[in-house]
Amino acid sequence: VQLQASGGGLVQAGGSLGLSCAASRSIFRVDTMGWYRQAPGKERELVATINSGGSAKYADSVKGRFAISRDNDKKTVYLQMNSLKPEDTAVYYCNAEDVMFYNDDYAPVAARYAWGQGTQVTVSS
Repeated sequence: VQLQASGGGLVQAGGSLGLSCAASRSIFRVDTMGWYRQAPGKERELVATINSGGSAKYADSVKGRFAISRDNDKKTVYLQMNSLKPEDTAVYYCNAEDVMFYNDDYAPVAARYAWGQGTQVTVSS
């Protein structure tokens, strides 16, 4: 089960970045998709999630600055990050919950979670 994240990079404080994460073709159903982040020396924390119906949740620290969206047809989730702060610096991981995918034998398999490979976001002051 694969999630491929892209985007991220280096930006100055106050700037913007966008992330995207696409589910592999083997995934044929996914409920909630979202983003988590992990800063050095800290635990991974939720940033934002969005379910298949479009209902979104945000961490208090990013409300009003970040926007999550998804394209169900493309099985892709996006994160638009505005007004970035140095404390937003972290590795960002995309996540999918309640995933159905085809294994190598083309049999349907259910998975509770799937994770992307992580992408670095660095915000300079």
